[in-house]
Amino acid sequence: MCFCMAEENFKSLLRNRRSFYKITAQSTLSDVELEQMLRFVAEYVPSAFNSQTTRLVLLTGEAHQKLWGIVKKTLQEIVPPEVFNRTVLKIDAGFASGYGTILFFEDRDIIHALQDKFPVYAANFSVWSEQTNAMHQLVVWMMLEEAGMGASLQHYNPLIDETVRNTWNLPTSWRLIAEMPFGVPAETPEPKEKLPLDNRVLFFRT
Repeated sequence: MCFCMAEENFKSLLRNRRSFYKITAQSTLSDVELEQMLRFVAEYVPSAFNSQTTRLVLLTGEAHQKLWGIVKKTLQEIVPPEVFNRTVLKIDAGFASGYGTILFFEDRDIIHALQDKFPVYAANFSVWSEQTNAMHQLVVWMMLEEAGMGASLQHYNPLIDETVRNTWNLPTSWRLIAEMPFGVPAETPEPKEKLPLDNRVLFFRT
């Protein structure tokens, strides 16, 4: 009975997890609870060769606003003026408007060490590292969904990598993979079209 309930809850969370582009500066979890959630994810999400390459950074309050200020300042230097205003509106309404942002990094020092130690698999470690990071992203996303919050996954890296590392004094070996702004949803996204499963899932018995 308990297993079935857990299974249905897992399916429901996966089904309801969406990209929320309208979020508020409210959180159903305290900063302490958010930190505990990320520590749990970092401890239990698997990684190839038990490499544990993923690094998570939680930004709330002024730090959260500072991040999106960095994004806007960086984009202003490369985005045409006639497009930049729309970009600012998108960032302010859907990302900076949230309660916080979770940054996902990969530690390249560990990847390089594994490449040296296992040269036969050297070309694969970067790929496995990305896969490990993606698992962390999905688990965090689902846990935010379970807590009644909405999030989206953004990729302003590598444009902001150096500034972000310098701002929060992070190791130079940390490569930024994604940014996940989150908060209590302000609206529900429209349904998304799904491709036919018969073309995506195949089954062979012999």
